[in-house]
Amino acid sequence: MTEHLRKVLITAKVHPYLIDTLTEKGYQVLYRPAITYEEVFQVVHSCEGLIVTTRIRVDKALLDNAINLQWIGRLGSGMEMIDVDYAAHKGIRCVSSPEGNCDAVGEQALGMLLCLFNNILRGNLQLREGIWEREKNRGLELKEKTVGIIGYGHTGAAFAHKLRGMECTVLAYDKYKKDFGDEYLQEVTLNTIFEQADVVSVHVPLTAETKYMVNDTFLQSFEGPVYVINTSRGAIVNTKDLIANLKSEKVAGACLDVLENEKLEKMSVEEREQFEYLLRADNVVLTPHIAGYSHEASFKMAHVVLKKLGIL
Repeated sequence: MTEHLRKVLITAKVHPYLIDTLTEKGYQVLYRPAITYEEVFQVVHSCEGLIVTTRIRVDKALLDNAINLQWIGRLGSGMEMIDVDYAAHKGIRCVSSPEGNCDAVGEQALGMLLCLFNNILRGNLQLREGIWEREKNRGLELKEKTVGIIGYGHTGAAFAHKLRGMECTVLAYDKYKKDFGDEYLQEVTLNTIFEQADVVSVHVPLTAETKYMVNDTFLQSFEGPVYVINTSRGAIVNTKDLIANLKSEKVAGACLDVLENEKLEKMSVEEREQFEYLLRADNVVLTPHIAGYSHEASFKMAHVVLKKLGIL
């Protein structure tokens, strides 16, 4: 193969290990972590490989222009930004690396939940304002609570594993997976989660089926007030419905690492109002899509992608 076909375009900030390994294996690495879709379109025709996260949409037009592309490596989980079927039709192999950041997501979900239950964020912010408040910041213990996990892939399983030492009941439902229960985890129906869960955490990919899965009907199906955790994709949750249920106290609190629109400068008036409400709510913990973004995950995701592609 001629040298110009050994190019790999990297479209996001990555661990140096990925760049170094590709270089050692004879690839010419185009490291463009701030590249735009239009710029990718202009250069991808000469590339054998493409490394992406969630910044760049790999659609039919881009794939049609990628006349020498052989593979796409997705750092992380979720392939909704890639037209995988069309890529397969063109003989382009696509791999992802959910194994690489699932522990980071699991730890983040647990950390956010403990932060919310124990009023850690609220108490810290109050202290910064010179307010010493104990009674209103009295916390809840996770022990003996029931946590429902929806979606038992790599991240759902990792979260369940992190909960083992917390002495809580862990339930899990996955529409497409069976026989995964063990001594620490009960495999149940969705209705059982609605009936028993104090906390629900969603770990599903964003598809036409799962978009706005967490809506008013979903939230109203819980027997009692529920705490909601979303570390998957923002559009899994209907923000308008979530806020309505926070106001009615059907949702006792929320931990959100992802939002429907994560480009703050491009929010509509309604999205900005929703965002401001979530920022002000003292029973909501927000983080800027950093679950799965640990230093360790950066290395592990690169390693998984390289191994799946047979480069290692």
